[in-house]
This record gives sequence, C-alpha cells and structure tokens, in this order.
Amino acid sequence: MHFLRSRLAAVVTAALLATALPQPSWSAWPISGDAPTGSLAPMLKKAMPAVVNISTKTKIQTAENPLMQDPFFRYFFDLPNVPRQRETSSLGSGVIVDARNGYILTNNHVIDKADEIQVTLHDGQQRKAKLVGTDPVSDIAVIKVDSDGLTELPIADSSQLQVGDFVVAIGNPFGLGQTVTSGIISALGRSGLGIEGLEDFIQTDASINPGNSGGALVNLKGELIGINTAILAPSGGNVGIGFAIPSNMATAIKKALVEHGEVQRGLLGVNIQDITPDLAQAFGISQTQGAVVTGIQPGSPAAKAGIEPGDIVLAINNKRIKSGMDVRNAIGMAQVGEELELELLRKGETLHKTAEITKPKLTQEDGRRIHPKLAGTLLINTSPNETEHGVRIEKIHTGSQAFQVGLRPGDLIVGANRQEVSNLSELKEAAAGHNELLLNVQRGEASFFVVLR
Repeated sequence: MHFLRSRLAAVVTAALLATALPQPSWSAWPISGDAPTGSLAPMLKKAMPAVVNISTKTKIQTAENPLMQDPFFRYFFDLPNVPRQRETSSLGSGVIVDARNGYILTNNHVIDKADEIQVTLHDGQQRKAKLVGTDPVSDIAVIKVDSDGLTELPIADSSQLQVGDFVVAIGNPFGLGQTVTSGIISALGRSGLGIEGLEDFIQTDASINPGNSGGALVNLKGELIGINTAILAPSGGNVGIGFAIPSNMATAIKKALVEHGEVQRGLLGVNIQDITPDLAQAFGISQTQGAVVTGIQPGSPAAKAGIEPGDIVLAINNKRIKSGMDVRNAIGMAQVGEELELELLRKGETLHKTAEITKPKLTQEDGRRIHPKLAGTLLINTSPNETEHGVRIEKIHTGSQAFQVGLRPGDLIVGANRQEVSNLSELKEAAAGHNELLLNVQRGEASFFVVLR
C-alpha cells in the first residue's frame, strides 16, 4: 500500500509540475505548421526551383614541346603552328533573380574563363547560358538563359539580418544534384579573410561544400539573403564555417553588370589603416573602432573634399565604420559619380565631408575587360617619358585570338576602329559597342593594321 501511495503521489506531483512549469515554445524552432514536428518543405518547394546547377567547359593551353617552337623544325616536318589544348569542366550553382529576363546570379570563380556555360534547371531542363558580366573583386557574375518557364527567388534586405537567424543553403555540392542544408547565421560583416578583394561576408554553420558556390542562402520565408561563396576548412570540406555574399551587395553588383557589363568602380584617393589601441592612445581618443586616414592622393576627390591625414573615419553614408576593410568596401561599392557622406573625427571634433567618386586612371588592364577579342592579353599605358604614346601589350597568351592574328608582347596599339588612342581609357572608349576591332599597331619602326573578328 505504501508503494502504491508513493507511486500515486509521484504521478500527481509530476502532473502539477508539468502544469505549473512553462511549456517549451515550439515557435523558437525553424519549422512551419502548427505541429511541433513541422517542416521546411513548403518553403523549399517554392524556393528550390529558383536554384540551378551550372556546369562549364574551359579550353586550356597545354605545354608545348620545345621543338614545336622552332620554325625550321615545323617547316621541315610540315607541321602547323596550332596550340595544343585540353578541355576541363567544373560544377557550381546559381540563383535565378530575374525570371522575366533570364538573369542568374552566381560566383565569378564558377564561370571564370569558361568557353561554354550550361544551366540545369530544377526539373532537369538544360539550357545554354551566355555571360552578361563578371566582377572578380566581389566574386559575383551574372549569366543569362532563355526566360521561358523560369522561377525567380524573392530577395530580402540583408542589412536586417541578425546573428542567430535560421538560414538554409541550397546548392549542388560535389555535383550530387540539388541539396539543402540548414543552420544559423554565426556572424555578420566578416572581412579580412583574403578570399576576395571586397569582403563583407555572412558567416553560417549551414553546410557549404564544393559545388555549393553560387547557390542560395535563404531565410525561412524562402527569400534570398546571400550567395554562397566559400568555405573555411583545412581539408576543403565543411567544418561548420561557410561564407555568403550578402544579397544587398550581390544585387547592387548585378545591377551594374546588367547595365554596363562591368562594375565601374571609382576613386576616393585615401590610404587607410585600422585603429589600434596604440594608435588610439597616440591620437588621444577613446575610439576603438574606425579607420585612420594615413595618406591622400593629390587632386583626388578626398583632397578636394578637405579630408586630411590623421582624420578618423567614423561613418560613410550613415553606416558605422569598424575597420579599414569597411572603408574599402564602401568605396568598392560606390559607382563613378556617386557622392559619399563621410563622418570624421579630427582633433576631437566631429566633421562631415562630402566626396564625389571619380573615374580612376587605368595603368594596366586585363585585355578582356577592354574588349572580349583582346582576352589573353595584359595591356599597360606607356610611361610619360616615352616618345610614342599608346597601349603596350605587356603579355599575350599563345592560345589567344590576339596572338593568332599576329599581335606580340611589346606591340604598341596606337589606334582602334579608326580612332587614335594614347591610353587604356581611350582604347576602351574606341572599342565600346563594336563586335570587331580594327587595331593600328606599331612594332619598332614598322606599323600595320590587324582585325579581330
């Protein structure tokens, strides 16, 4: 009897405690529906058709037998001077962000130097894609496919994200096909990783593996918040640290690429250094975050705006500056002609300056960014003390079209499409809007024309 009474008392006590103690709140879990065993499936059913698989093919110049470089050897054996090539392929992911126009966001490194780009939709359809534009600095690229029957992903404001938000990564890891992983946002504004030139990453513990690059990081509403771009792991596999480019940055880059085919970054003209405790003490400030101006380029927008060495940058366009990388990101995202509002600290006084971003002067450039037909060349401006002015071919790939039509390192381009050119900017303007290039070239005492079709 005593045993039964004890058992009954224990049951009653447990029931009372269950009633009195707060019940678990299932709303804290990333689920849908009323039941605690809810699912992400309804959201993913809408989101997954907007994420595509991308495969590329690239022709790579292989090492040539040294004997093939001897013109007498080729002549004796009647061998053509045809570069040897091999074909490589790679896999990645992409996100449809404009179904009506067929625009897909992905990473630059997914399609870099690709000769063919093929997109596989969620339902297995395969479509040829063409390149709209790339931005290696941010690792963003835009490609375009036939827009028939596409589904786009709605885009969220990534500035509203918080550490701890639930996220889902959708992509094509290891070429296995479309795969979904989940996690949370581990950190925001990650930079200084040396992954890209422009870094403002979302860090997540959702599994991101090789092949996920270019895929979607979405919130629980199925909205795009980032483009998966990198993992941080000694073995190249996932260890719970992945990075995504915020949707706000990706869409701003996409807009520039669609409108101009490139990101027209400008010049502010400042050299920047992180604030350190020693610097803060030397400047006599309690400020522990920000960036200090260490130098100003003469005649630059920064000089015209009255910014001085020793100024501490506190904010740009009302966004607080924590480090020098924040300043570089702000400048890197600004377009030519855009005004930046800078909040500065100078000798204990807060100042506000406005600087208009101007077009930088090119000194060297990848030929492909001047015109697609010049792919495989590295072009530089002639120095002011040279007697002849133009654009010099510094390097040229033997497998490029430019090499095949007879261009060589050291050649000086002095005209394009019947316009005189004395620098890279003028060459770019003369080449703009033309499918073909008619180049006037000087080589030593000789001059000639070449046509790139």
